[in-house]
Amino acid sequence: MAEPLENTIHFLHGHSNFCITLRPVHSTALGATPHPDAAVARWIRHALAASPPKAKSLVVTVWGDAIAPHGGAVWLSGLIRLMTPLGLNERLVRTSVYRLRREGWLTARSRGRRSVYRLTAEGLRRFEEAYRRIYSPPDGAWNGRWDLVLVPPAGLPPAERTELRKELKWAGFGAVGAGLFVRPEQPGRRAAVLATLRALGIDHRATLVSVVAGDSLRGRPLEDWTRASWDLTAVAAEYSAFVTRFAPVVRAFGRLKQLDPEQCFVVRTLLIHDFRRVTLHDPQLPAALLPAPWPAPKAYALCRDFYRLTHRHAERHLAATVRSEGETLPPAAPYFYRRFGGLPRS
Repeated sequence: MAEPLENTIHFLHGHSNFCITLRPVHSTALGATPHPDAAVARWIRHALAASPPKAKSLVVTVWGDAIAPHGGAVWLSGLIRLMTPLGLNERLVRTSVYRLRREGWLTARSRGRRSVYRLTAEGLRRFEEAYRRIYSPPDGAWNGRWDLVLVPPAGLPPAERTELRKELKWAGFGAVGAGLFVRPEQPGRRAAVLATLRALGIDHRATLVSVVAGDSLRGRPLEDWTRASWDLTAVAAEYSAFVTRFAPVVRAFGRLKQLDPEQCFVVRTLLIHDFRRVTLHDPQLPAALLPAPWPAPKAYALCRDFYRLTHRHAERHLAATVRSEGETLPPAAPYFYRRFGGLPRS
């Protein structure tokens, strides 16, 4: 019988052209231990070289995507091993963890010369809000109401106002004035906004109110304010660039006969890292307020398909890499399997 032909995929990454060649796998090898795919390994090297992730931000991605569902704690030595194929050396990991601890994301416990790091309650709150945006399907429905956060002009010093603006931007609010933030109402997420105001210590100085569609601010409809508050053209361009970057390697994984666990984990991490960055710029407005065609659903589907294809392999790599002497990784929490509309357990 003739051998099947190789399948080569050409794609653009940054300003360079690359290709992924999918070679036939003999049936006698299907039961063997998977080996890294050379073409995927080249894609990973080029991806890390073309757009090196910032160390602390990448650690945040790994913590939220991989570690949080398993209890939110990891030994530092295991985290260092986990980050190595993502291009971070021990010094960068230690520095990133130290900064996250100083910023209130993590707490540490020592056992001899070893340290285990765990999410703080505040760190968990931040992860839950940010990662809800990543894994939940796009929801185009809207009840026509608006959420407004009001802060008196002299109610906050500059540093607190800057932190509030950053937190509310992550929650999908646009700033329409020095003390006024607006977004289409999202009833299921109002509690998260109130929790954010409490965490910042300004819940007694800021007010969250709901108004009906058709209301206006300073004589302008709220719809006009939304178009002025977010650069939707830039957000759309980010989504399109994301799809261009990752679609070829996602298609390549779909055609491989065997998947290498480490490569699954590395590409999944880079995929979620970039998707997280784009979604945090996206106010996730209802369809009625978005220009057409809007590329976010296509980007979401790309993540969903890759996650469903590779999550079992990536989880095996995670468990094997962070395992400590006498300890194993706790099983994933039920919410992990609700990501991207549902993940198969077997």
